[in-house]
Amino acid sequence: MITALIQFRGDMEALAATLSALVAGVAEGLIADAVVLTAVADPDVEAVADAVGARVVVVGKAPCPWAVAAAVARRDWLLCLEAGDLLGEGWGDALDRFVAGTPGGERVGRLRRAPSLGRALVDSALGTRRVRAGDLVHRSLFGPQGLRKRLRPHGLAVRIKPAPLRRKA
Repeated sequence: MITALIQFRGDMEALAATLSALVAGVAEGLIADAVVLTAVADPDVEAVADAVGARVVVVGKAPCPWAVAAAVARRDWLLCLEAGDLLGEGWGDALDRFVAGTPGGERVGRLRRAPSLGRALVDSALGTRRVRAGDLVHRSLFGPQGLRKRLRPHGLAVRIKPAPLRRKA
């Protein structure tokens, strides 16, 4: 089972969309819980998180907010997302296969999004110590600054797309 870590950046609609999209994973028994990361305490974020049984962690200006949230997650595998992320078709099976095929948790799974091509090539060739939204990471890999060691992300055949948000009139 996996803990979803969701980084909130001020858009309540985006947060609600991502939390709602994870319900299918909860029903399948893949997503066990969720932690919402926020830079500052916000009662509205607390209310939304509480409504779905998620925890809120104030990360302030931590060098790696994901590492702060990892410390309170209930599961060892952590799916890092940004508020507004929606997972493409087949995401549950892809994450389940990756977790089952990674004994000891020594790989980082990376879901596909429209990345900077240069950054993606560097990460693939040299590895990275940076955790980003869209990564599936075992808790044991986290250090205070990011990943404890440089790892090459393993691409997962799941696309992340942004939630369609309403335009303000």
